[in-house]
Amino acid sequence: MAGFSPSTLEQIRAASDIVDIIGGYVPLKRAGTNFTALCPFHKEKSPSFNVNPQKQIFHCFGCHKGGDVFSFVKEYENIGFVDAVRRLAERAKIPLEMDQSPGVQETRHLKDTLLQIHEQITQRWQNCLASEAAGQIARDYLAKRGVSAEAVKLFRLGCAPDSWDDTVNWAKSKGHDLALVEKAGLIIHREGSEGHYDRFRGRLMFPICDEQGRVIGFSGRVLSGDEKTAKYVNSPETPIFTKSKVFFGLDKSKRAILDAEFAIVCEGQLDLIACFMAGVQNIVAPQGTAFTDQHARIIKRYVDEVVLCFDSDEAGQNATVRSLDGLLASGLAVRVAVVPAPHDPDSFIKAHGGAAFQQLIESADGFFDYYLNRLCATNDVTTDKGRITVLRAMAEAVHKTANTVLVDTHAQKTALRLGVAPDSVRAEFKKNPGPKPAPTPAPTPSVSDENEESFETALEVVRPSPTEFWLLKLLFLHPELADLAVAQLPPDWVQHQAVREIVSRRLAAHAAGDWTTLPAFLHTCETPFMQTLITEAVAEGRALPNPEQQLTDVLLRLRNQHFDREISQLTHEASQPDTDETRRHDLLRRQQELRQAKRQPLVPPKPPSASPDSDPQPEA
Repeated sequence: MAGFSPSTLEQIRAASDIVDIIGGYVPLKRAGTNFTALCPFHKEKSPSFNVNPQKQIFHCFGCHKGGDVFSFVKEYENIGFVDAVRRLAERAKIPLEMDQSPGVQETRHLKDTLLQIHEQITQRWQNCLASEAAGQIARDYLAKRGVSAEAVKLFRLGCAPDSWDDTVNWAKSKGHDLALVEKAGLIIHREGSEGHYDRFRGRLMFPICDEQGRVIGFSGRVLSGDEKTAKYVNSPETPIFTKSKVFFGLDKSKRAILDAEFAIVCEGQLDLIACFMAGVQNIVAPQGTAFTDQHARIIKRYVDEVVLCFDSDEAGQNATVRSLDGLLASGLAVRVAVVPAPHDPDSFIKAHGGAAFQQLIESADGFFDYYLNRLCATNDVTTDKGRITVLRAMAEAVHKTANTVLVDTHAQKTALRLGVAPDSVRAEFKKNPGPKPAPTPAPTPSVSDENEESFETALEVVRPSPTEFWLLKLLFLHPELADLAVAQLPPDWVQHQAVREIVSRRLAAHAAGDWTTLPAFLHTCETPFMQTLITEAVAEGRALPNPEQQLTDVLLRLRNQHFDREISQLTHEASQPDTDETRRHDLLRRQQELRQAKRQPLVPPKPPSASPDSDPQPEA
């Protein structure tokens, strides 16, 4: 699957105990031989999430999600199957086949080395902030800004000493090649001479992490009062860091974003930290660059709505307006929360608290309502010039949606604000459609799609009957019953399409000697619905009493139900006016044979042979 051999997947799966992996994300509580927890995929008050260590699967009886360790990481991290395999392989230190070519290995080694250097320098700067004299200025700054020790620890804040060669000397002491440290963006080569000097000096350091929580870059805030020094210095782009593709804080906020079903976008690290520590955790910040189309596409992987909450100054509000194009192109709904001047999110929370900020977010206006308010506040709408400016700006902005309902809605709102007739504004909007909107790009195919139906769609499928569901329990909880089922169960006795497919594959794997493990079998089932039927069937994991007799009873019931369906079809055909007498006689005879067959034990007699005109019948 996806370029991985079954043996490699099985090796990674065997090295990734599902209890250890899931327990690293959610607290598990032992319940008999299994473990339970509040489900991480939907809100609930009592635990319905079940982890079976023997079968190495999970299943939630509330939202019906289930699968193996790969499925859990894929769902929880909101990533594709390939990325889930990679993460678990990296954790288990198992090399992947697709990473064995020389070029790929070289690139992977470079990235691993850069990640190692970033992790080590993060620890160096953390120690400086925590206990060295050089970190006192940063400690004083954080205390003044009200940043708690808990936040410092959670976001791994540090301090780069105010020295030209502290990082250079640190790298030498660690035996790092200075060319690699330069490639990491931590030091800079001196022009026209030998040697290097530190990029980050005398700054409060904010580690920037990828979605896995690995440090890939830094943002350093100046601590001295030198007005000639840039307030923030950020890592340059490196093989592991691309500013336009990274959000500060996403590694910590992605779960809260999924739960809240929208993402808040703020401007700076301290704003984000203040919001996060105040309990508003569905928040991210673009890193060292304007909000880009790529940022919008990242958010779109998680949710369909964004609330922009930039600073209340002119620069922050202009950044809000500039963000629209990328957000609309990605199909995101946009609202705007305006923090009252002169506050930014950090200072507002310090003054009014997290609950007040949460209320501000919840009451955020739609983007075009916000934009109309801003245009009317910054233009004199009592003058012709002001009204024309508002009309043109609103027309250009709202036409970017390519949505006629939104265009008409905001034409009416603009008319109301300007005190003119709606038809006049509609006419002006048509004259000023703005730039032709770029076609919305098709969603980038990702391995997380894998052409699978969603759980929501899958669960609209009719569930199997209790008898057919019990068949699944017996076959997957008691592998020793496979021989009996292979010998006595024709596939067409099973009416539910998904169950029939599962059972056919299970018995075929047994007959061919291909059966390995339940988690491996799950990955031969293409749809989440098939997988969740299996995980639900085996989630509790308790052996069933007298399983052979239970299977015999289930097979007998399935056979008789199959015969009943055929009898019903024969009865319907016999009752049709255009059925001739010879055919009607054959149909009635076949009904009698089936009724007699229902009275027979499952084995050894075979069901009566069909008449030439009737459908062939399976052997019992």
